[in-house]
Amino acid sequence: MVNEMVYRKYSDFLKETYGDKVYKLPVNLPVTCPNRDGTKGTGGCVFCAGVGTGFEAPDNRLSVKEQLLQNKAYMGEKYHAKKFIAYFQNYTNTYLPVAEFRKCLEEAILSDVVEISVSTRPDCLGEEYIEELCRMREKGVSVSVELGLQSANDETLRIIRRGHTVADFTDAVRRLRRRGIPVCAHIIVNLPWDTAEDVISAARLLNELGVEGVKVHSLYIVKGTTLADWYERGEVSMIPYEEYKERTISFLEHLSPDVVIHRLCGRAPEEMTLFENYGRSWRWVHDDIVRTMEEEGRYQGKMTECH
Repeated sequence: MVNEMVYRKYSDFLKETYGDKVYKLPVNLPVTCPNRDGTKGTGGCVFCAGVGTGFEAPDNRLSVKEQLLQNKAYMGEKYHAKKFIAYFQNYTNTYLPVAEFRKCLEEAILSDVVEISVSTRPDCLGEEYIEELCRMREKGVSVSVELGLQSANDETLRIIRRGHTVADFTDAVRRLRRRGIPVCAHIIVNLPWDTAEDVISAARLLNELGVEGVKVHSLYIVKGTTLADWYERGEVSMIPYEEYKERTISFLEHLSPDVVIHRLCGRAPEEMTLFENYGRSWRWVHDDIVRTMEEEGRYQGKMTECH
């Protein structure tokens, strides 16, 4: 049994903030992204599946309210939950006309929804979308934004076809924080083109920008993606598990202890992947990372104490 006190857990943060357990309800909008529609590219990032990140996403033909009510009924009964976050998760959720974006946000305002969280790209966040988020806050619901960084190395971003730069990410975070909107950054610690120092640089960048949260992902290889083609042809190989674990721990050590860790490793359906979490369950990986940190006296923010 691990105690997980070596990093700041999202579930604890939510309970501190809202006074109870809070569960995220995924919302799936009928949107795409500039990496798919030809604006910046086609086919998406090299690791992006045809369904985006929404492996368990609800039917996007349903309205936002219908999706939330269906998911809420299930989550409320299963987990005895009474408070929820409307999580606009899949693809680029600010990549639709601002009037439609406003309508979707307004549909998410339910009596037991305490927060609206919007996932998007740093290069698709015009001021008009930030303004709409601020309007929702004025209606009495908290708002937050999740931004994909993935790597703090521009050359890696080019290779994986992200279509944006570190500077784009930095600009988006600063504009959101000027309006008081919390940011959760996404980072993949075992990208084959990154070094261990790149991962540490990412932690330092996030500290400098003052992001409030981070989702730490391990890279998985989904069948049918560009990355899967490279992997099957032997053009790319994954770093060893022990190196991945060390990168994750080092990232946490260099990250401010104030940053909330929303996730320590990602997952995808096994039948859809060629590689995922080194052939182990996400829970096993999580617990192994935490156990190693406990045994070695390592913890989130340890290296920031040296400065």
